[in-house]
Amino acid sequence: VKEWQLELPTLLISVHGGLQNFDLQPKLKQVFGKGLIKAAVTTGAWIFTGGVSTGVIRHVGDALKDHSSKSRGKVCAIGIAPWGILESKEDLIGKDVSKPYQAISNPLSKLAVLNNSHSHFILSDNGTCGKYGAEVKLRRQLEKHISLQKINTRLGQGVPVVCLIVEGGPNVISIVLESLREEPPVPVVVCDGSGRASDIISFAHKYSEVEGLVNEDVKEQLLVTIQKTFNYNKMQSGQILLMVIECMKKRELVSIYNHLYYIFILCYIFLNYLCKLSSINSSIHY
Repeated sequence: VKEWQLELPTLLISVHGGLQNFDLQPKLKQVFGKGLIKAAVTTGAWIFTGGVSTGVIRHVGDALKDHSSKSRGKVCAIGIAPWGILESKEDLIGKDVSKPYQAISNPLSKLAVLNNSHSHFILSDNGTCGKYGAEVKLRRQLEKHISLQKINTRLGQGVPVVCLIVEGGPNVISIVLESLREEPPVPVVVCDGSGRASDIISFAHKYSEVEGLVNEDVKEQLLVTIQKTFNYNKMQSGQILLMVIECMKKRELVSIYNHLYYIFILCYIFLNYLCKLSSINSSIHY
């Protein structure tokens, strides 16, 4: 905050999803982008992503680019990326210097480039090259640290965190479960219709009972869907199924929205969440 001269956010939106490029239906892409940016501008939120210009991050970048071209207020979007996955990373070395960076990826390269629509970047280096993972622990710790910062010292209110899921592989289901197990738990918003992990969680949420119980017929359908979606064998799929079932035990913290209402509901959820936190803290202190 001091280094970048930023004010603390009133909300942190942590975006997770597929790292490989995927298409969103044009209508869904449009309302996803508008909903995310509207929510960030309205609440004064920061957006966290994986920083590179692939997968869900590319879609977030497109939304940021569209917003900035219309000059309607700045959005703080922070990309947390692994150093070892970046092309031309040597161009980024230096202190208090300005250097050009080629943000167009080489189609023949297995590496990635930073998405230049983000406002800030944090790069994590654990010595590995050409693979993701170095950023995971750092991002989780940073999100936790930010959540503990007091935005209302009188009420003792920290920065609320919301996990936003778009598409994604098996690791995204793991991220959802970790978010729900946080103390306090991090609520999850899932973009239904975006594919893979998002649609699996949406299906489980739709057909699970209020208490989070999942009947045998639904379990069987989920197992088959997981096998087909991730090309997993039955044992691997069973492990993912167990995670999905665990997520449903806290289904009241999982919100599912499709493209028809996404832009409106996303803003409502984030603002309502802020109000709920404020009222809860008020009741505790008074």
